Amino acid sequence: MHDISCGPVTAAGFSDEERAAVYKAIYTRRDVRDQFLSRPIHDEVLTRLLDAAHHAPSVGFMQPWNFIVIRDEARKAEVHRAFTRANEEAKALFADERQALYASLKLEGILKAPINLCITCDRTRGGKVVLGRTHNRQMDIYSTVCAVQNLWLAARAEGIGIGWVSIYHDRDLRNILGIPDHVEIVAYLCMGYADELYDAPELEKRGWRLRVPLEDLIFDEEWQGEPTINSDLLRPDPASGSRATRSASD
Repeated sequence: MHDISCGPVTAAGFSDEERAAVYKAIYTRRDVRDQFLSRPIHDEVLTRLLDAAHHAPSVGFMQPWNFIVIRDEARKAEVHRAFTRANEEAKALFADERQALYASLKLEGILKAPINLCITCDRTRGGKVVLGRTHNRQMDIYSTVCAVQNLWLAARAEGIGIGWVSIYHDRDLRNILGIPDHVEIVAYLCMGYADELYDAPELEKRGWRLRVPLEDLIFDEEWQGEPTINSDLLRPDPASGSRATRSASD
């Protein structure tokens, strides 16, 4: 039996400055698509970011993630072609003005970002029976998403932007990166320094959708129905910059 000789240590709180820095990273994090600089990300910085991701919580401490670092321009171009094909299919799913707005959006920075990163989840790691995953098979996927968030917030603190690319056919990306079938693709990220960021999510600034008010998403004790606001109907008010009224005619 493994002997753990050290016990818990003091759970000290953060100073005001440390706490403010954590919240600053959370609230100023953005999905970066077109603000990437050509400045390279040095290996020691990349290692810090990957180590932050590797310290994410994981069910049963199974640590199911792997990180595929992509710098090769030819491989990026293959991924970009796969994205472009899928993006044309996605655009056709939207109608009228939404399709035009969709077409105007910059949805990836695959070629512009110095580094692309594919984060995967090995669903066989830890064996057939994993502590904490016995009744919820998806916990390994959720754990890997926590690794993505860790990396994203650490990157924000380093002045590095992250863009999450989700528009591709799974099989295309597997073929390009040689990912086996038992490994799940969780995130394809574009990474690079950025000296400018939107002061709010780009999709909000461009009128695609607004943030749902927090108070409409909090229930007491049990599920209490859908949020009272359908955020698909919300558009920025060009006159005042405030939320539009809650009318389907807006």
